[in-house]
Amino acid sequence: MNRRDLVVDGLTVAGHRRRGPGGAVVCVHGAGVSSRELLPFVDALGERHDTWALDLPGFGASTKPSRPLTLPTLADVVAAWVTETGLERPCLLGGSFGCQVVVDIAVRHPELVSALVLAGPTVDPHSRSPVRLAGQWLRNSVREDPRMVPLNVADYRDAGLRRVLGTFGESIRDRIEDKLPLVTVPTLVVRGEYDRLVPQPWAEEATRLLPRGRLVIMEGLPHMTPYRDPRGLARIVTDFLAEVRT
Repeated sequence: MNRRDLVVDGLTVAGHRRRGPGGAVVCVHGAGVSSRELLPFVDALGERHDTWALDLPGFGASTKPSRPLTLPTLADVVAAWVTETGLERPCLLGGSFGCQVVVDIAVRHPELVSALVLAGPTVDPHSRSPVRLAGQWLRNSVREDPRMVPLNVADYRDAGLRRVLGTFGESIRDRIEDKLPLVTVPTLVVRGEYDRLVPQPWAEEATRLLPRGRLVIMEGLPHMTPYRDPRGLARIVTDFLAEVRT
């Protein structure tokens, strides 16, 4: 796996890449964290596809702006990054809050995207409050891989409390349900069977709202499917892309 940094709109965006033979897939991480949690998946999918994971500005190895960026600004930076790298209409894969970022890109920059994968799309409209989300996060965390704990600690330390809380606030305020009907590309929704942040009714509703959506449930898994079963998710994404690109 290689790292490539690119300056976009005055911000250095760190990209991590495993270059497989198939079309490009660009992965966007969740709120408060970085691409660290996506790298096992990048390694697995990179056997088949040209796979990238980005650190959003403010997180991981990317530039730390003086204040947290809004969701539309983060989406515009990723869209500009896609243009600057010369990738031809990649698939965008979001994890958790990353789903909200890639949906925003698909709605406002549809010419840049060929397909979406939404792995654990937040936020369930019925849980749009800090208290409810905190409760869901705690119930979900007991099933996550404990090896994620040091990764989370490192990510929160790198980003700082203000940025972490600001990004969670963006996640709560964003009405993804209003945007899903405007997504025109084929979209795969992936939910872990025991994901407490993305209840089954919301996963089904999100899929129904998408004009070209489909839903896959990964049995026995919590919210962070890319980390818990990177090879399983890689197989699902590979099959999905083989179908939509033929």
